[in-house]
Amino acid sequence: MTRNDRPAIVLSSGGLDSTTCLAIARAEGFGPIYSLSFDYGQRHRHELVAAVEIAKVMGAKEHRLMRIDLRQFGKSALTDAIDVPKDRIEMSAEIPITYVPARNTIFLSYGLAWAEVLDVRDVFIGVNAVDYSGYPDCRPEYIAAFEKMANLATRMTTETGGKAFAIHTPLIRLTKAEIIRRGVELGVDYGLTFSCYDPDELGRACGHCDSCLLRKRGFLEAGVGDPTVYG
Repeated sequence: MTRNDRPAIVLSSGGLDSTTCLAIARAEGFGPIYSLSFDYGQRHRHELVAAVEIAKVMGAKEHRLMRIDLRQFGKSALTDAIDVPKDRIEMSAEIPITYVPARNTIFLSYGLAWAEVLDVRDVFIGVNAVDYSGYPDCRPEYIAAFEKMANLATRMTTETGGKAFAIHTPLIRLTKAEIIRRGVELGVDYGLTFSCYDPDELGRACGHCDSCLLRKRGFLEAGVGDPTVYG
């Protein structure tokens, strides 16, 4: 593993994708790594416990949990009294009700603010535009637009001698199976990760929401055993 002595912030949900993203950042020599998670009122808050443990196991210098109550806006099955869709056959036909309005914009804005405080110019986010649920804020053009805005909006990038801010999306064009294979190569323990949108009271994955279906299919296609506990 090469070292480039560049610190990085990784947005970490405690899920499969963001954990793989953290492993890639570390493998590419970024360090120290700062892990940033969000308690935004999501119904699947078990992921936050996973994020803390993952940051510890993977050697993050610091893990921050930001609290933002997006339940005040609602309009998403993840933050409102709306049923989580189950067993959807076609996941990219339309934007599903599990889409949380402006979520990645909010998360990246917090990441940008912390980056400016730490003088960090690199933020990693595990968005994916191949095996995903159809969210508009997971597309390459969205990431490019936010990065352009960020480089116009902060003191660290606009003052004399300022260096550019970059958003890294190493998973954006990978299938779920490819993501899992890459993570296995890097030693990721996927048993630590949590992905389900609608877990039961014991924290077991439902096995039927979009996130569970994508996860199960990914492990199957990767030829890797799925360590997930399903209810």
